[in-house]
Amino acid sequence: MRQRRPKINWVLVVVVLVLIAIVTYIDRYILPTAQTPFMPTLTPTRDAESYSVEAGNLFDQGKLIPSIETYREAVSNNPEDPSLYLALARVEIFAGQYDEALTNAENSLLLNNNNSMAYAVRGWALTYKQAWTDADDSLKSALRLDQTNGQAHAYNAFLYGKMYENNAGPYPMQTVIQTAIDESNAAISLAPNTLEARWARAYILTLTSSDNLELAVEQYKLAIQINPNIAQIHLELGVTYRLLGVVDKALEEYTLANTYNPSDYWPELYSSRADVAIGEYDKALQWAEKAVQDAPTNPELIGNWGYMLFKKDQYELANEKFALALDGGTTADGQTIQPLSTTATDSWVSKYYYAYAISLSNIGRCVEVGPLTQKFMNYFSSDPYAKINAQIALDNCTQSLLTPSPQPAGTPSPSPTP
Repeated sequence: MRQRRPKINWVLVVVVLVLIAIVTYIDRYILPTAQTPFMPTLTPTRDAESYSVEAGNLFDQGKLIPSIETYREAVSNNPEDPSLYLALARVEIFAGQYDEALTNAENSLLLNNNNSMAYAVRGWALTYKQAWTDADDSLKSALRLDQTNGQAHAYNAFLYGKMYENNAGPYPMQTVIQTAIDESNAAISLAPNTLEARWARAYILTLTSSDNLELAVEQYKLAIQINPNIAQIHLELGVTYRLLGVVDKALEEYTLANTYNPSDYWPELYSSRADVAIGEYDKALQWAEKAVQDAPTNPELIGNWGYMLFKKDQYELANEKFALALDGGTTADGQTIQPLSTTATDSWVSKYYYAYAISLSNIGRCVEVGPLTQKFMNYFSSDPYAKINAQIALDNCTQSLLTPSPQPAGTPSPSPTP
């Protein structure tokens, strides 16, 4: 009469539980993240045009490196568009990335070899690489394709101006400077509202005559009205103000240049030299140190640092920097410093030698003074200050031995070049 209880199939129970667990996991963790077919994603893919617009806006804000990175994104999204390579190359030149700019200008030409602007930007990049003949050929190609290309005329003005400034290139210098003048005027006539045209005209005016510096300031200001955030233009305006003796405005422009491109050492180098000229030795020293932080192995900056220490009467430290800059060596952290060339175009190199000799003599290291003065009098034989500063250093050593050198009556004591 009693029914037997059915036997439980434990294998089936386990299988059912496992299936329930799997379904629960899929429902809770997999389905919420799965993309429903034919439905748009929450973050739609950006097209190259949106990257290009953003990159252009970043350039207008003076944010050159972010602009370059964004243009590269645009190129990645549309590698067959020659205009993107061209826009990228132009910004890279403003940022001082000349090798990269040359590559991208040539990439643009590979996609379209009849583009006047691509040849023009290529020529501009080659100008900054001092490849004078290749730059000239590229810009001639640009103007053959479009004689009315005002920016190409501006880049040509830069090319001939740089050849004149460096006394280099395949043409006589008198021809070169006249071509630079003509091309800068053509750029203004054809493209008066472009940044490069105003910039090129300002640059050429600074090369031609000190009487043209005020006109150059006007052109730099017009360029800044077109884009107020380009560090290099503020830097060059500051240099022009410095040549005019308007040091306060020069320092303002250097500060703006440093704000827009804080990794560049030139604003700090120029600021230190402007401050030392008006007796602001503490500020000059601070700027000089910051410049070296931007480029720790640059001997020019190390020499400049030594000079500012010299002006602060910190002779021991100054001598360390002068020795490193002028003779080369190794820094405390193991970085190699190449010695400054005595044929460098920077006139401050001679000042470093003069200050070094005087600094050594001021702390009695006179054994080193004689050979050093003889060396720089040979290096800078045409410089009238070489003999004067050598004599100051030698006189200091003579006085330290309590045997002052006699001077003719009525002859004023010489003073070192500032």
